[in-house]
Amino acid sequence: MAEITLVTGSTLGSAEYVAEHLASLLDADGFTTQTLHGPELGKLNQSGYWLVVTSTHGAGDLPDNLQPLYDAIEATKPDLSGVQYGAIGIGSREYDIFCGAIDKLDTLLQSCGAQRLGELLKINILEHEIPEDPAEEWLLSWKNLLPSV
Repeated sequence: MAEITLVTGSTLGSAEYVAEHLASLLDADGFTTQTLHGPELGKLNQSGYWLVVTSTHGAGDLPDNLQPLYDAIEATKPDLSGVQYGAIGIGSREYDIFCGAIDKLDTLLQSCGAQRLGELLKINILEHEIPEDPAEEWLLSWKNLLPSV
């Protein structure tokens, strides 16, 4: 089964909870996972499978713990053509820029050659008090895009 690196950015912990929940489900299905909360670029494999889960704060901004990774990727433009990833954003539709952080990351990763697998999931916390629920539902189809050997 594939090895998946879960990359999280969170201000209040919701993205971390979602990622940890998804990692436990993936582990139970035989995948190998590693969860990194706001990792440095040097700690990430620049190939393989990533699952990016981030909340948005302010006016579509990335969480403080994920901003350095974003800045490092933007500054160095590494070749990420070996990366395939899934993307989950958590935010509130009350704000003008709903899930702006995941939109920014999605655009940046693709500009460096990474390929998104499946649809980008945007979770509205006003509709889903427990964001793990829609993320779990999304994971059911996303994991089918991963190799099983």
